[in-house]
Amino acid sequence: MLPSTSHAARTYSPLYFLASLGAGGLAVTFFMYLMFWVPHPGQPVPVFEDIAAAFGAGGLAMQGMIVLAMTGIAIFAALNIRYLLWNLSAFAAFRKSAGYGQLTSSNAETQILAMPLALAMSINVGFILGLVFVPGLWGIVEYLFPAAMIAFLAIGTLALRQIGAFLGRVLTTGGGFSHKANNSYAQLLPAFALAMVGVGLAAPAAMSTVPLTAGLSLIASTFFLTAAVIYGLVALILGVYAMMEHGAAPEAAPTLMVVIPMLTVLGILSLRQEHGLHATFGVHGSAAETMTFLGMLLSAQTLFLLLGLLVLRRQNYTATYLTGETRSAGSYALVCPGVALAVMVHFFLNKGLVGAGLVETFSTAYWAITAIALAFQAAMIALVLYLNRRHFAAGDPPAAVPAE
Repeated sequence: MLPSTSHAARTYSPLYFLASLGAGGLAVTFFMYLMFWVPHPGQPVPVFEDIAAAFGAGGLAMQGMIVLAMTGIAIFAALNIRYLLWNLSAFAAFRKSAGYGQLTSSNAETQILAMPLALAMSINVGFILGLVFVPGLWGIVEYLFPAAMIAFLAIGTLALRQIGAFLGRVLTTGGGFSHKANNSYAQLLPAFALAMVGVGLAAPAAMSTVPLTAGLSLIASTFFLTAAVIYGLVALILGVYAMMEHGAAPEAAPTLMVVIPMLTVLGILSLRQEHGLHATFGVHGSAAETMTFLGMLLSAQTLFLLLGLLVLRRQNYTATYLTGETRSAGSYALVCPGVALAVMVHFFLNKGLVGAGLVETFSTAYWAITAIALAFQAAMIALVLYLNRRHFAAGDPPAAVPAE
């Protein structure tokens, strides 16, 4: 259990589900090492047997990488589950408070969508744990895919119900939504949750050899991809309109970069669907098309990163919410863009540049580009550990003692 005297416990917000989400995302960044550096013939992802074989046959560099990857996955998966369970308990108590009524009568009601977002991430993390640590899992994976799809559909239903409660209120009562208070991209959180459900549902399309399973995966993931894109575009336009008129809300400024993780998730969703269409239904795409597609996503992410950093710097966000006395659960939204960029750089390099023949695997150029992903990963690890101490440590930090 986490300390009951922590800042997060005393000032609970559903946005603290992002602490679980960020830890889960970091577990995924360590899985990228195994995904792209460990040979895995016979299946699209590495499994325990592939990792063990690579460890036995590899040199010190390969063995060190595998140990680091597996350690990182284990640590951040544990944090992912720990903060998820704490949030579920804290949210259950929060629902009985007056604060919950205030939340669900304002724009901030969509913060509740951080729950299905984190739940969907935790299922993805659980699948990674199974691949990496459970021998023989691939032999029964066709039985696991339907169960995973049912779990993701249950989370997707929860997300749709929560979105429906919000839209039902604001679209039928009138005046239930403040455009002035919408001066951020906070309303993109529901779209992000839908996208996370969709990428989970798309996994069987890329990995299953059973046509029915792959087909159902394609259909279900397409629904959530479409829902995420439509909802996201509407929220994006409304947010831009409000920010142009009222300026970006300082505390919600990190949401300006929420488009970055959304694009990474939707990009992986699309790649999984593309692989399923190729492997199961004979629809072929080219490596150059994949490179161009990922390049466009990475370009858009870079633009939103520059925009977000500009606003954060102009509003002095770091001094106010990261190092100052004021603490905001929304600070955890800063983790998602860095994690998403780390993952996207790995995919752009390995599926895009290497796939199209522009960069050779393990060449100097390869490691130079990989270093960008590793830098984002290292920065987000440091940020997560810092935010966890700042928000979840017992009591308040001691006041500074003035120098004599």
